[in-house]
Amino acid sequence: MTTTATPYGQDNFGFSTEQIHAGEVIDPTFGARITPIYLTAGFLFDSFDHAQARFAGEDGGLVYTRYANPTNSAVEAKLTALERGADSLLVSSGQAAITVALLGILKSGDHFLATPSLYEGSKTLFRENFARLGIEVEFVDDPHNIEEWRQRIRPTTRAIYGETIPNPKNDLIDIALIAAFAAEAGLPFIVDSTASTPYLIRPIEYGATIVVHSASKFLSGHGASLAGVVVDSGTFDWARYPDKFPQFSTPIGGAGSPTLVEKFGATAYLEYTRTIIAGRMGPVLSPLNAFLLLQGLETLSLRVERHSRNSLAIARWLEEQPEVESVDYPGLESNPSHALAVKYYPRGTGSVFGFTLRGGIAHARTLIDALEIFSRMSHMGDVRSLVLHPGTTSHAHLTPEERLALGIGPGLVRLSVGLEDEPDLIADLAQAFAAVRAAHSAPAAQSRSSPDVDNSSIGAGAIWESAPQLASSFSRSALMEPGSAV
Repeated sequence: MTTTATPYGQDNFGFSTEQIHAGEVIDPTFGARITPIYLTAGFLFDSFDHAQARFAGEDGGLVYTRYANPTNSAVEAKLTALERGADSLLVSSGQAAITVALLGILKSGDHFLATPSLYEGSKTLFRENFARLGIEVEFVDDPHNIEEWRQRIRPTTRAIYGETIPNPKNDLIDIALIAAFAAEAGLPFIVDSTASTPYLIRPIEYGATIVVHSASKFLSGHGASLAGVVVDSGTFDWARYPDKFPQFSTPIGGAGSPTLVEKFGATAYLEYTRTIIAGRMGPVLSPLNAFLLLQGLETLSLRVERHSRNSLAIARWLEEQPEVESVDYPGLESNPSHALAVKYYPRGTGSVFGFTLRGGIAHARTLIDALEIFSRMSHMGDVRSLVLHPGTTSHAHLTPEERLALGIGPGLVRLSVGLEDEPDLIADLAQAFAAVRAAHSAPAAQSRSSPDVDNSSIGAGAIWESAPQLASSFSRSALMEPGSAV
Protein backbone atom coordinates (compact mmCIF):
# COMPACT_ATOMS: atom_id res chain seq x y z
CA MET A 1 0.00 0.00 0.00
CA THR A 2 1.36 3.40 -0.97
CA THR A 3 0.30 6.82 0.24
CA THR A 4 0.85 10.28 -1.17
CA ALA A 5 2.00 12.84 1.35
CA THR A 6 0.18 16.16 1.49
CA PRO A 7 2.57 18.97 0.53
CA TYR A 8 3.67 21.04 3.48
CA GLY A 9 2.91 24.75 3.16
CA GLN A 10 0.54 27.58 3.97
CA ASP A 11 -2.23 26.38 1.67
CA ASN A 12 -2.32 23.06 3.50
CA PHE A 13 -2.11 24.18 7.10
CA GLY A 14 -5.13 23.66 9.33
CA PHE A 15 -7.19 26.62 10.54
CA SER A 16 -5.83 26.54 14.10
CA THR A 17 -2.24 26.48 12.88
CA GLU A 18 -2.85 29.47 10.61
CA GLN A 19 -4.67 31.49 13.25
CA ILE A 20 -1.56 31.25 15.43
CA HIS A 21 1.28 31.57 12.91
CA ALA A 22 0.05 33.36 9.77
CA GLY A 23 1.38 36.90 9.45
CA GLU A 24 3.28 36.94 12.73
CA VAL A 25 6.33 39.19 13.07
CA ILE A 26 9.29 38.06 15.18
CA ASP A 27 11.26 41.03 16.48
CA PRO A 28 14.67 40.98 14.73
CA THR A 29 16.46 43.01 17.41
CA PHE A 30 15.51 41.29 20.68
CA GLY A 31 13.88 38.10 19.42
CA ALA A 32 10.50 38.74 21.00
CA ARG A 33 8.23 35.82 20.02
CA ILE A 34 5.02 37.86 20.12
CA THR A 35 4.45 40.46 17.38
CA PRO A 36 5.47 43.79 18.97
CA ILE A 37 3.23 46.82 19.36
CA TYR A 38 4.68 49.58 17.19
CA LEU A 39 3.18 52.64 18.88
CA THR A 40 4.54 55.28 16.52
CA ALA A 41 2.85 57.86 14.34
CA GLY A 42 5.55 57.94 11.68
CA PHE A 43 8.73 56.25 10.46
CA LEU A 44 12.27 57.56 9.82
CA PHE A 45 13.71 58.17 6.37
CA ASP A 46 17.43 57.63 5.78
CA SER A 47 17.82 60.63 3.51
CA PHE A 48 16.13 63.21 1.32
CA ASP A 49 16.05 60.73 -1.57
CA HIS A 50 14.77 57.95 0.68
CA ALA A 51 11.80 60.07 1.74
CA GLN A 52 11.07 60.91 -1.88
CA ALA A 53 11.15 57.22 -2.82
CA ARG A 54 8.86 56.28 0.07
CA PHE A 55 6.23 58.83 -0.89
CA ALA A 56 6.46 57.73 -4.50
CA GLY A 57 5.77 54.16 -3.36
CA GLU A 58 8.98 52.92 -4.93
CA ASP A 59 10.44 50.88 -2.07
CA GLY A 60 7.27 49.65 -0.33
CA GLY A 61 8.39 51.03 3.01
CA LEU A 62 6.33 52.69 5.72
CA VAL A 63 5.46 56.38 5.73
CA TYR A 64 2.78 57.03 8.37
CA THR A 65 0.64 54.83 10.63
CA ARG A 66 -2.54 56.26 9.10
CA TYR A 67 -1.65 54.20 6.01
CA ALA A 68 0.22 51.23 7.46
CA ASN A 69 1.94 50.06 10.64
CA PRO A 70 3.96 46.86 11.29
CA THR A 71 1.59 45.63 14.02
CA ASN A 72 -1.49 46.31 11.92
CA SER A 73 0.14 44.75 8.85
CA ALA A 74 0.78 41.53 10.79
CA VAL A 75 -2.89 41.29 11.72
CA GLU A 76 -3.92 42.07 8.15
CA ALA A 77 -1.71 39.26 6.88
CA LYS A 78 -3.25 36.82 9.34
CA LEU A 79 -6.80 37.77 8.38
CA THR A 80 -5.93 37.59 4.69
CA ALA A 81 -4.72 34.02 5.20
CA LEU A 82 -7.71 32.98 7.30
CA GLU A 83 -10.20 34.36 4.74
CA ARG A 84 -8.21 33.10 1.72
CA GLY A 85 -8.08 36.64 0.33
CA ALA A 86 -5.46 38.66 -1.55
CA ASP A 87 -5.00 41.51 0.95
CA SER A 88 -6.69 43.15 3.95
CA LEU A 89 -7.16 46.56 5.54
CA LEU A 90 -7.62 47.17 9.27
CA VAL A 91 -9.73 50.14 10.35
CA SER A 92 -11.10 51.54 13.59
CA SER A 93 -14.47 49.72 13.78
CA GLY A 94 -16.89 47.46 11.96
CA GLN A 95 -18.89 50.48 10.79
CA ALA A 96 -15.70 52.00 9.40
CA ALA A 97 -14.99 48.74 7.56
CA ILE A 98 -18.44 48.72 5.93
CA THR A 99 -18.14 52.41 5.04
CA VAL A 100 -14.70 52.34 3.44
CA ALA A 101 -15.38 49.01 1.72
CA LEU A 102 -18.35 50.48 -0.12
CA LEU A 103 -16.88 53.95 -0.69
CA GLY A 104 -13.97 52.26 -2.43
CA ILE A 105 -16.53 51.28 -5.07
CA LEU A 106 -19.41 53.77 -4.91
CA LYS A 107 -19.68 57.47 -5.73
CA SER A 108 -22.48 60.03 -5.86
CA GLY A 109 -25.19 58.91 -8.27
CA ASP A 110 -24.51 55.21 -7.77
CA HIS A 111 -27.03 52.61 -6.61
CA PHE A 112 -26.49 49.29 -4.87
CA LEU A 113 -28.66 46.35 -3.87
CA ALA A 114 -28.75 44.69 -0.46
CA THR A 115 -30.39 41.74 1.23
CA PRO A 116 -33.34 42.72 3.45
CA SER A 117 -32.09 41.28 6.75
CA LEU A 118 -29.02 43.21 7.91
CA TYR A 119 -27.54 44.66 11.08
CA GLU A 120 -29.74 47.70 11.73
CA GLY A 121 -26.73 50.02 12.06
CA SER A 122 -25.75 49.12 8.48
CA LYS A 123 -29.25 49.87 7.24
CA THR A 124 -29.28 53.26 8.94
CA LEU A 125 -25.84 54.03 7.49
CA PHE A 126 -27.07 53.16 4.00
CA ARG A 127 -30.46 54.86 4.14
CA GLU A 128 -29.34 58.09 5.76
CA ASN A 129 -25.59 58.75 5.61
CA PHE A 130 -25.03 57.26 2.17
CA ALA A 131 -28.13 59.05 0.89
CA ARG A 132 -26.54 62.37 1.89
CA LEU A 133 -23.59 61.43 -0.31
CA GLY A 134 -25.90 60.78 -3.25
CA ILE A 135 -25.63 56.97 -3.01
CA GLU A 136 -28.90 55.03 -3.06
CA VAL A 137 -29.52 51.61 -1.51
CA GLU A 138 -32.39 49.31 -2.44
CA PHE A 139 -33.31 46.26 -0.35
CA VAL A 140 -34.67 43.25 -2.19
CA ASP A 141 -37.75 41.59 -0.72
CA ASP A 142 -36.75 37.96 -1.33
CA PRO A 143 -32.97 37.37 -1.50
CA HIS A 144 -33.57 33.81 -2.73
CA ASN A 145 -35.41 35.03 -5.85
CA ILE A 146 -32.73 35.78 -8.44
CA GLU A 147 -35.31 37.13 -10.86
CA GLU A 148 -36.12 39.89 -8.36
CA TRP A 149 -32.42 40.77 -8.17
CA ARG A 150 -32.31 41.00 -11.97
CA GLN A 151 -35.39 43.22 -12.14
CA ARG A 152 -33.92 45.69 -9.65
CA ILE A 153 -30.65 46.19 -11.54
CA ARG A 154 -30.27 49.73 -12.93
CA PRO A 155 -27.67 51.32 -15.22
CA THR A 156 -26.22 52.92 -12.06
CA THR A 157 -26.08 49.74 -9.95
CA ARG A 158 -22.54 49.15 -8.77
CA ALA A 159 -22.58 46.55 -5.96
CA ILE A 160 -24.41 43.78 -4.10
CA TYR A 161 -24.33 43.62 -0.29
CA GLY A 162 -25.33 40.95 2.24
CA GLU A 163 -24.51 39.23 5.55
CA THR A 164 -23.62 35.62 6.27
CA ILE A 165 -25.65 35.29 9.51
CA PRO A 166 -27.92 38.33 10.00
CA ASN A 167 -28.70 39.28 13.56
CA PRO A 168 -31.02 38.78 15.33
CA LYS A 169 -33.22 36.69 12.99
CA ASN A 170 -30.53 34.42 11.51
CA ASP A 171 -32.39 34.19 8.18
CA LEU A 172 -29.52 32.87 6.08
CA ILE A 173 -28.83 33.82 2.48
CA ASP A 174 -27.61 31.48 -0.26
CA ILE A 175 -24.17 33.01 -0.73
CA ALA A 176 -23.15 31.06 -3.82
CA LEU A 177 -26.48 31.80 -5.51
CA ILE A 178 -26.17 35.57 -4.99
CA ALA A 179 -22.46 35.53 -5.85
CA ALA A 180 -23.26 33.84 -9.19
CA PHE A 181 -25.85 36.52 -9.95
CA ALA A 182 -23.39 39.30 -9.03
CA ALA A 183 -20.77 37.80 -11.35
CA GLU A 184 -23.35 37.55 -14.14
CA ALA A 185 -24.23 41.23 -13.62
CA GLY A 186 -20.59 42.32 -13.49
CA LEU A 187 -20.92 43.59 -9.91
CA PRO A 188 -18.78 43.06 -6.80
CA PHE A 189 -20.46 41.16 -3.94
CA ILE A 190 -19.61 42.52 -0.48
CA VAL A 191 -20.36 40.20 2.46
CA ASP A 192 -20.40 41.10 6.16
CA SER A 193 -19.17 37.93 7.88
CA THR A 194 -19.00 39.29 11.44
CA ALA A 195 -21.35 36.73 13.00
CA SER A 196 -19.76 33.74 11.31
CA THR A 197 -15.98 34.44 11.18
CA PRO A 198 -13.72 32.57 8.74
CA TYR A 199 -13.82 29.55 11.07
CA LEU A 200 -17.46 28.86 10.16
CA ILE A 201 -17.39 30.08 6.55
CA ARG A 202 -15.07 31.74 4.05
CA PRO A 203 -17.41 33.69 1.75
CA ILE A 204 -14.65 34.19 -0.82
CA GLU A 205 -14.67 30.44 -1.46
CA TYR A 206 -18.32 30.80 -2.51
CA GLY A 207 -17.75 33.75 -4.84
CA ALA A 208 -17.80 36.82 -2.59
CA THR A 209 -15.63 39.70 -3.83
CA ILE A 210 -15.02 41.51 -0.54
CA VAL A 211 -15.51 40.40 3.07
CA VAL A 212 -15.93 42.79 6.00
CA HIS A 213 -15.94 42.15 9.73
CA SER A 214 -16.61 44.06 12.87
CA ALA A 215 -13.47 42.64 14.45
CA SER A 216 -14.69 44.00 17.80
CA LYS A 217 -16.86 40.88 18.05
CA PHE A 218 -15.80 37.25 17.61
CA LEU A 219 -12.43 37.94 16.02
CA SER A 220 -11.31 39.76 19.19
CA GLY A 221 -13.58 37.88 21.56
CA HIS A 222 -12.73 39.78 24.73
CA GLY A 223 -14.95 42.85 24.22
CA ALA A 224 -12.11 45.19 25.20
CA SER A 225 -11.59 47.15 21.98
CA LEU A 226 -13.06 48.08 18.62
CA ALA A 227 -11.70 47.17 15.19
CA GLY A 228 -12.86 46.45 11.67
CA VAL A 229 -11.37 44.74 8.64
CA VAL A 230 -11.90 44.70 4.87
CA VAL A 231 -10.63 41.61 3.03
CA ASP A 232 -10.22 41.74 -0.74
CA SER A 233 -10.55 38.46 -2.66
CA GLY A 234 -8.49 39.83 -5.54
CA THR A 235 -10.76 37.99 -7.98
CA PHE A 236 -12.89 40.77 -9.45
CA ASP A 237 -11.81 42.06 -12.87
CA TRP A 238 -12.14 45.80 -12.28
CA ALA A 239 -10.43 46.64 -15.57
CA ARG A 240 -13.18 44.84 -17.48
CA TYR A 241 -15.67 47.55 -16.46
CA PRO A 242 -13.90 50.92 -16.87
CA ASP A 243 -17.18 52.81 -17.22
CA LYS A 244 -18.59 51.37 -13.98
CA PHE A 245 -15.37 51.65 -11.96
CA PRO A 246 -13.20 54.36 -13.56
CA GLN A 247 -11.09 54.81 -10.42
CA PHE A 248 -9.22 51.58 -11.19
CA SER A 249 -8.65 52.23 -14.91
CA THR A 250 -7.64 55.89 -14.81
CA PRO A 251 -3.89 56.67 -14.94
CA ILE A 252 -2.72 57.46 -11.41
CA GLY A 253 -0.51 60.40 -12.32
CA GLY A 254 -2.15 61.56 -15.51
CA ALA A 255 -1.60 60.53 -19.13
CA GLY A 256 1.20 58.04 -19.61
CA SER A 257 1.26 56.81 -16.00
CA PRO A 258 -0.04 53.36 -15.00
CA THR A 259 -3.56 52.68 -13.76
CA LEU A 260 -4.18 51.07 -10.36
CA VAL A 261 -4.91 47.76 -12.05
CA GLU A 262 -1.69 47.96 -14.05
CA LYS A 263 0.37 48.82 -10.99
CA PHE A 264 -1.24 46.61 -8.33
CA GLY A 265 -3.03 43.92 -10.29
CA ALA A 266 -5.35 41.79 -8.13
CA THR A 267 -5.11 44.15 -5.14
CA ALA A 268 -5.99 47.36 -7.01
CA TYR A 269 -9.26 47.74 -5.08
CA LEU A 270 -7.60 47.26 -1.69
CA GLU A 271 -4.79 49.70 -2.49
CA TYR A 272 -7.30 52.34 -3.60
CA THR A 273 -9.45 51.79 -0.51
CA ARG A 274 -6.44 51.89 1.82
CA THR A 275 -4.83 55.02 0.36
CA ILE A 276 -7.59 57.13 -1.15
CA ILE A 277 -10.54 56.25 1.09
CA ALA A 278 -9.28 55.13 4.51
CA GLY A 279 -5.96 56.97 4.23
CA ARG A 280 -7.60 60.30 3.53
CA MET A 281 -10.66 59.93 5.77
CA GLY A 282 -8.54 58.60 8.62
CA PRO A 283 -10.42 55.77 10.41
CA VAL A 284 -7.06 54.38 11.56
CA LEU A 285 -6.83 51.54 14.08
CA SER A 286 -4.39 52.06 16.94
CA PRO A 287 -1.56 49.49 16.91
CA LEU A 288 -2.49 48.74 20.52
CA ASN A 289 -5.99 47.72 19.44
CA ALA A 290 -4.49 45.72 16.58
CA PHE A 291 -2.36 43.86 19.12
CA LEU A 292 -5.44 43.08 21.24
CA LEU A 293 -7.18 41.76 18.13
CA LEU A 294 -4.13 39.62 17.39
CA GLN A 295 -4.40 37.97 20.81
CA GLY A 296 -8.03 37.11 20.18
CA LEU A 297 -7.39 35.67 16.73
CA GLU A 298 -5.00 33.08 18.14
CA THR A 299 -7.89 31.28 19.91
CA LEU A 300 -10.64 31.97 17.37
CA SER A 301 -11.41 28.37 16.40
CA LEU A 302 -11.57 27.19 20.01
CA ARG A 303 -13.92 29.98 20.99
CA VAL A 304 -16.27 29.84 18.00
CA GLU A 305 -16.61 26.07 18.31
CA ARG A 306 -17.63 26.48 21.97
CA HIS A 307 -19.91 29.44 21.14
CA SER A 308 -21.75 27.34 18.57
CA ARG A 309 -21.97 24.26 20.78
CA ASN A 310 -23.40 26.22 23.70
CA SER A 311 -25.85 28.03 21.42
CA LEU A 312 -27.27 24.89 19.86
CA ALA A 313 -27.86 23.38 23.31
CA ILE A 314 -29.58 26.56 24.53
CA ALA A 315 -31.66 26.88 21.34
CA ARG A 316 -32.90 23.31 21.78
CA TRP A 317 -33.74 24.00 25.42
CA LEU A 318 -35.60 27.21 24.55
CA GLU A 319 -37.62 25.42 21.87
CA GLU A 320 -39.09 23.20 24.59
CA GLN A 321 -40.30 26.04 26.82
CA PRO A 322 -44.07 26.70 26.62
CA GLU A 323 -43.53 30.46 26.91
CA VAL A 324 -41.43 30.50 23.72
CA GLU A 325 -43.23 31.02 20.44
CA SER A 326 -40.21 30.57 18.17
CA VAL A 327 -36.42 30.26 18.20
CA ASP A 328 -34.47 31.84 15.33
CA TYR A 329 -31.48 29.51 15.28
CA PRO A 330 -30.65 27.87 11.93
CA GLY A 331 -28.90 24.98 13.65
CA LEU A 332 -32.34 23.68 14.69
CA GLU A 333 -33.96 21.19 12.33
CA SER A 334 -37.22 23.13 12.63
CA ASN A 335 -35.69 26.40 11.40
CA PRO A 336 -36.53 27.60 7.86
CA SER A 337 -32.83 28.25 7.20
CA HIS A 338 -31.67 24.82 8.37
CA ALA A 339 -30.98 23.49 4.85
CA LEU A 340 -28.69 26.46 4.16
CA ALA A 341 -27.05 25.94 7.55
CA VAL A 342 -26.23 22.35 6.61
CA LYS A 343 -24.86 23.50 3.22
CA TYR A 344 -22.72 26.41 4.39
CA TYR A 345 -22.06 25.97 8.12
CA PRO A 346 -21.06 22.39 8.95
CA ARG A 347 -18.98 23.62 11.91
CA GLY A 348 -21.92 25.41 13.52
CA THR A 349 -24.15 28.42 13.04
CA GLY A 350 -22.74 30.93 15.47
CA SER A 351 -24.05 32.18 18.78
CA VAL A 352 -26.16 35.29 18.18
CA PHE A 353 -29.88 34.60 17.77
CA GLY A 354 -33.31 35.67 18.89
CA PHE A 355 -36.25 33.90 20.46
CA THR A 356 -39.77 35.24 20.83
CA LEU A 357 -41.82 35.06 24.02
CA ARG A 358 -45.57 34.61 23.67
CA GLY A 359 -46.13 37.12 26.46
CA GLY A 360 -44.61 40.01 24.54
CA ILE A 361 -42.68 42.87 26.06
CA ALA A 362 -43.89 42.26 29.63
CA HIS A 363 -42.47 38.74 29.66
CA ALA A 364 -39.29 39.92 27.92
CA ARG A 365 -38.77 42.60 30.56
CA THR A 366 -39.18 40.17 33.44
CA LEU A 367 -36.95 37.54 31.89
CA ILE A 368 -34.13 39.93 30.99
CA ASP A 369 -34.13 41.55 34.43
CA ALA A 370 -34.04 38.14 36.14
CA LEU A 371 -30.99 36.85 34.28
CA GLU A 372 -27.81 36.76 36.36
CA ILE A 373 -25.01 35.37 34.16
CA PHE A 374 -26.21 37.02 30.95
CA SER A 375 -25.07 40.65 30.84
CA ARG A 376 -27.51 43.27 29.52
CA MET A 377 -25.50 45.19 26.92
CA SER A 378 -25.28 46.15 23.24
CA HIS A 379 -22.50 43.93 21.95
CA MET A 380 -22.03 40.40 20.64
CA GLY A 381 -19.31 37.81 20.14
CA ASP A 382 -17.96 38.29 23.65
CA VAL A 383 -16.66 35.43 25.79
CA ARG A 384 -19.45 36.50 28.17
CA SER A 385 -23.09 35.75 27.43
CA LEU A 386 -25.15 38.85 26.62
CA VAL A 387 -28.84 39.65 26.30
CA LEU A 388 -30.77 42.51 24.66
CA HIS A 389 -34.34 43.45 23.73
CA PRO A 390 -34.09 44.66 20.10
CA GLY A 391 -37.56 46.24 20.03
CA THR A 392 -36.63 48.85 22.65
CA THR A 393 -32.93 49.24 21.82
CA SER A 394 -31.32 48.52 18.44
CA HIS A 395 -34.63 48.72 16.51
CA ALA A 396 -36.46 51.27 18.68
CA HIS A 397 -36.24 53.99 15.98
CA LEU A 398 -38.44 51.93 13.65
CA THR A 399 -42.24 52.00 13.70
CA PRO A 400 -44.04 48.95 15.15
CA GLU A 401 -45.08 48.02 11.61
CA GLU A 402 -41.49 48.21 10.35
CA ARG A 403 -40.29 46.06 13.24
CA LEU A 404 -42.95 43.43 12.62
CA ALA A 405 -42.04 43.35 8.91
CA LEU A 406 -38.49 42.43 9.98
CA GLY A 407 -39.74 39.83 12.45
CA ILE A 408 -38.83 41.99 15.45
CA GLY A 409 -41.85 41.46 17.66
CA PRO A 410 -42.34 42.89 21.17
CA GLY A 411 -41.45 39.54 22.69
CA LEU A 412 -38.18 39.05 20.79
CA VAL A 413 -35.11 38.61 22.99
CA ARG A 414 -31.62 38.44 21.49
CA LEU A 415 -28.87 36.35 22.99
CA SER A 416 -25.15 36.35 22.31
CA VAL A 417 -24.12 33.09 23.90
CA GLY A 418 -20.68 33.10 25.48
CA LEU A 419 -18.19 30.53 26.70
CA GLU A 420 -19.52 29.85 30.18
CA ASP A 421 -20.42 26.28 31.13
CA GLU A 422 -23.51 25.16 29.26
CA PRO A 423 -25.36 23.85 32.39
CA ASP A 424 -24.84 27.19 34.12
CA LEU A 425 -26.28 29.15 31.20
CA ILE A 426 -29.32 26.90 30.97
CA ALA A 427 -29.81 27.09 34.74
CA ASP A 428 -29.71 30.90 34.53
CA LEU A 429 -32.33 30.88 31.79
CA ALA A 430 -34.42 28.37 33.75
CA GLN A 431 -34.56 30.57 36.85
CA ALA A 432 -35.42 33.57 34.65
CA PHE A 433 -38.28 31.64 33.06
CA ALA A 434 -39.42 30.68 36.56
CA ALA A 435 -39.50 34.40 37.37
CA VAL A 436 -41.67 34.99 34.29
CA ARG A 437 -44.12 32.28 35.40
CA ALA A 438 -44.26 33.64 38.92
CA ALA A 439 -44.77 37.24 37.83
CA HIS A 440 -47.28 36.69 35.06
CA SER A 441 -49.35 33.70 36.08
CA ALA A 442 -53.01 34.47 36.92
CA PRO A 443 -54.09 36.03 39.19
CA ALA A 444 -50.67 37.56 39.98
CA ALA A 445 -50.43 39.13 36.53
CA GLN A 446 -53.68 41.03 37.14
CA SER A 447 -52.44 42.72 40.29
CA ARG A 448 -48.82 43.36 39.36
CA SER A 449 -47.63 46.11 37.03
CA SER A 450 -44.42 45.72 35.07
CA PRO A 451 -41.54 47.46 36.87
CA ASP A 452 -39.22 49.85 35.10
CA VAL A 453 -36.03 48.34 33.78
CA ASP A 454 -33.25 48.60 36.37
CA ASN A 455 -29.76 48.49 34.90
CA SER A 456 -27.95 49.09 38.17
CA SER A 457 -26.88 45.46 38.44
CA ILE A 458 -26.67 42.38 36.34
CA GLY A 459 -29.64 40.79 38.14
CA ALA A 460 -30.98 39.68 41.51
CA GLY A 461 -28.46 37.44 43.24
CA ALA A 462 -25.84 38.37 40.68
CA ILE A 463 -22.48 36.67 40.79
CA TRP A 464 -20.75 40.02 40.57
CA GLU A 465 -21.50 43.51 41.81
CA SER A 466 -21.70 46.46 39.45
CA ALA A 467 -19.41 49.44 39.84
CA PRO A 468 -20.90 52.75 41.04
CA GLN A 469 -22.95 54.29 38.28
CA LEU A 470 -20.56 57.17 37.61
CA ALA A 471 -20.97 56.80 33.88
CA SER A 472 -24.50 58.19 33.99
CA SER A 473 -23.17 61.75 34.18
CA PHE A 474 -21.29 61.18 30.91
CA SER A 475 -24.18 59.61 29.00
CA ARG A 476 -24.60 60.45 25.34
CA SER A 477 -27.59 58.13 24.86
CA ALA A 478 -29.85 61.02 23.87
CA LEU A 479 -27.60 61.72 20.89
CA MET A 480 -27.10 58.11 19.82
CA GLU A 481 -29.14 56.59 17.04
CA PRO A 482 -30.79 53.46 18.50
CA GLY A 483 -29.77 51.44 15.44
CA SER A 484 -26.14 52.50 15.76
CA ALA A 485 -25.36 50.05 18.56
CA VAL A 486 -25.17 46.34 17.93
